[in-house]
Amino acid sequence: MDILEAKKRYIDYIKHIKRVSPHTIRNYEMDLDHFIVFLKEHKILFSIKKITRSHIRQFLANLHENKKSKSTIIRKTSSLRSFFSHLLKEKLLISSPMELIESPKREKNLPVFLEYSQVQALFCQPDTTSYLGFRDRALMELFYSSGIRLSELVTLNRSDIDTKNGLVKVMGKRNKERLCPITKTAGNWIQDYLFHPEREMKTKEHEAAQDTKAIFLNKWGKRISARSIDRLFAKYVKACGFSEKITPHVIRHTIATHLLENGMDLKTIQSLLGHSNLSTTTIYTHVSTKLKREVYDQTHPRAK
Repeated sequence: MDILEAKKRYIDYIKHIKRVSPHTIRNYEMDLDHFIVFLKEHKILFSIKKITRSHIRQFLANLHENKKSKSTIIRKTSSLRSFFSHLLKEKLLISSPMELIESPKREKNLPVFLEYSQVQALFCQPDTTSYLGFRDRALMELFYSSGIRLSELVTLNRSDIDTKNGLVKVMGKRNKERLCPITKTAGNWIQDYLFHPEREMKTKEHEAAQDTKAIFLNKWGKRISARSIDRLFAKYVKACGFSEKITPHVIRHTIATHLLENGMDLKTIQSLLGHSNLSTTTIYTHVSTKLKREVYDQTHPRAK
């Protein structure tokens, strides 16, 4: 079997059997197509049984020579490993050319976060005299209060939030449900947004609410998308003069860092953020150590 047919069968498998996301499918297709183009350019036979470990190493070396980022090389290596692993399971190969091929180690970058004064500056940007500006402030307050993911926020329904008891029910990754506490301030902003006098009105700036379940709506009265929230944050971040790296996800890193700095234990932070492994949460200890070092260097009389 040639690699083009093998690729088609593999993509059908992950699409219809594994049911992975369209985004993941696109990445796999793109990575496999890149590998196939490499084989063609180097006149390597397309038969899957003719592809060797040497060909894989040549391909990865080519990526390095073309200055591809480490994350790109890691992803393409993973795509090839998954592809050839599937061919083994289908008994189309008796051994994989990916054997003994190691992936580059992913760099562990410290998460970006905001100081509390920066959080306050960012939250002051929306014009809360307007309905849409009021919505944006309520969004920010919920992000900072709960630390939930952007993907979790956009799926929230009115039935998921209990402002009286300060709780929000979140459906996280792998359909794991958790309850996140929110501050009274965040609860008040959300409550006032849900019952804002303009929510059910059509104006020059927005349509009346059409989605009766969703908490956060776009200007057409429908459930707001993650992309729209990204754009809103980009606008407010620019107005503050902050780094372009500040995204909604940074707010999640920020509250985790602030909670740790204020004495909350890692297991509780893990539960709040919905991390499946504590090792994911421990990165905030490195951030905390860095902060303490900076404060020490700035304030200790013998440190200068």
